[in-house]
Amino acid sequence: MVQKRRVGAQSSETRARIVEAAEQVIRDEGYAAASSRRVALCAELPPSLVHYYFPTTDDLLMAVFRRGAEQSDAMIDQALGSDDPVRALWHFFADASRTALAMEFVALANHRKAIQAEIARHSEAMRARQAELLDRLLGDRLAALGLTPAGLSLLLAGVGRTLVMEQGLGVSAGHDEARSSVEAWLDQLLPPKNEAY
Repeated sequence: MVQKRRVGAQSSETRARIVEAAEQVIRDEGYAAASSRRVALCAELPPSLVHYYFPTTDDLLMAVFRRGAEQSDAMIDQALGSDDPVRALWHFFADASRTALAMEFVALANHRKAIQAEIARHSEAMRARQAELLDRLLGDRLAALGLTPAGLSLLLAGVGRTLVMEQGLGVSAGHDEARSSVEAWLDQLLPPKNEAY
């Protein structure tokens, strides 16, 4: 009988420290640099502790992704619960504060199928939540324009993420114009800011 290897507790402060250190290494040096030794050095812990909590590098990378996804979920929840949820969602998509980490995970997804599947699962769940809210708030207005709630969510995300990714690369041509166009389009689509949906 094969005995299952013991893994450190999910709620451990040491585990959280390792995940934070791995995120920092990925953000600063790229996902390829996130070896157990490099992460342990950054966390000021022995490498054996990294292996105790994360038996494989994929386990550690998945934990970093899930931590980032939880933070994004909280930001989306805050946007969707605001007085102006559609504009707040647009601002979330165009927020560049998570650019470096996001770009690393997109690149990583090309090489790690488990990460790719988790990113896809999370993105589908988020799109469904956003579409549900957009349908509730704007269903009739969107239908009159021949647009679906999921389509609007994708359009906002697509433009916002393109701006973020290009900004991360140092590209800015057309960015101000694209932002202005989306803002003007939302002004036409949505009720005035001082009116309820």
